[in-house]
Amino acid sequence: MCKVTLQVHWSGKDFRMSYGRKDEEYIADFCLVSRRHLDDFEYKIFKYHFLLGADWKLCCRQLKIDRGTFFHAVYRIEQRLGRVFRELQPYGLYPLEDYFGTRVPREPVHPSKAAVMPASSAVRPPLRRVA
Repeated sequence: MCKVTLQVHWSGKDFRMSYGRKDEEYIADFCLVSRRHLDDFEYKIFKYHFLLGADWKLCCRQLKIDRGTFFHAVYRIEQRLGRVFRELQPYGLYPLEDYFGTRVPREPVHPSKAAVMPASSAVRPPLRRVA
């Protein structure tokens, strides 16, 4: 079931309304931009690993590649698409607040109110096995 969103744009005394399916539009933009900026091999990895959720073992077996090649390709995909999603015009796909138009200004947190972990409570893993 789809969710239809009503958008109201105010400009002085005039306003206009439009309807849209923002979630579906975002998914379509995400997939189309990814397909446009990746080559065939990278898009196969993107589709199997990121869209369908396959782990690295299944991807390596399906694409007949070794583990190192897979992870190097994943890092290249993340780097390339991250930059593309951020710099896309007129609206970047990241951060999501910019795409959906829901950015809310936040008050800066004063350093005295920030949660600070005391030095005495540092997490130290055991160095040897305790019997």
